[in-house]
Amino acid sequence: MDQENTKPKTPDPNPEDSEIADASLAASRDQSGNIEAGSVAGKNAETPTASPEIVSASIVRPKISERQFRQVNRRELLKLTPVLALGAFAIPMLREPLLKQGLRFSDWASARMFRSGHLATTFDDSELTPFDNFPINGYDVEDPGVVLESWTLSVSGAVQKPGEYKLEQVQALNRVRQNTRHVCVEGWDVVGRFGGTRLSDFLDLIGADPGARYIAVECADDYYESLDMETARHPQTLLCYEMYDRPLTRKHGAPLRLNIPTKVGYKQAKYLTSLKVTNILERVGYWEDQGYPSFYGL
Repeated sequence: MDQENTKPKTPDPNPEDSEIADASLAASRDQSGNIEAGSVAGKNAETPTASPEIVSASIVRPKISERQFRQVNRRELLKLTPVLALGAFAIPMLREPLLKQGLRFSDWASARMFRSGHLATTFDDSELTPFDNFPINGYDVEDPGVVLESWTLSVSGAVQKPGEYKLEQVQALNRVRQNTRHVCVEGWDVVGRFGGTRLSDFLDLIGADPGARYIAVECADDYYESLDMETARHPQTLLCYEMYDRPLTRKHGAPLRLNIPTKVGYKQAKYLTSLKVTNILERVGYWEDQGYPSFYGL
């Protein structure tokens, strides 16, 4: 027995008090198996001034496996994660890199969840927002003054048939009309009726490289945007030239705009003037280049 763990017990001048104290001690130590409660009380009653006893220290350790220990520590670390993240955002030099990494992860996750065969919800005619109540949300000006009679769409990049395409050539392809929801990043949404040709049909017409990754578009109001090829070939992505079964109005993007019900509103560029098929984007999009998500699927 280690000497440093022993302690002599001084005899109590009052035998009766000693008996009570020793009985209490014996009862508390009964679980460790060192002394039995009944025998201690009897012995001290017969010899109140017994010789000093050796008290053995006992350390009780909780029974926990290494796996449970790791799980507990993992939970505690996860609890601290939001606090650490907020603390990192408080450091100016870390704020912008963290935001960019967050956007990259968001776009990566959204792209992985996107399903080319999954259609956005369509609606009955009775559920349409009245045309006059459909918001006009311009980037710079409501009407950049496109000369409709001489308008063409300039096609370039990884295509077999580059050149200038007239509106009549786009309209000659199969027309699709769909009642879908338009969702604006500003917080509003409406259900509209859109008509046009599938962008995938136009890409087939111009002989777009099937292995290309993106299309990039530019607009008469200097707006610009891009789409990943899977979104561009989605069956509901339209080169839109109609709204509510009527020719597209100037304020809504005449003569040609994008309608993409699987994407947020700022991806749906108006007043298209050029389309490029490419593997490398020099610019992602007007709002994306200012910090907005580039995929932003719905």
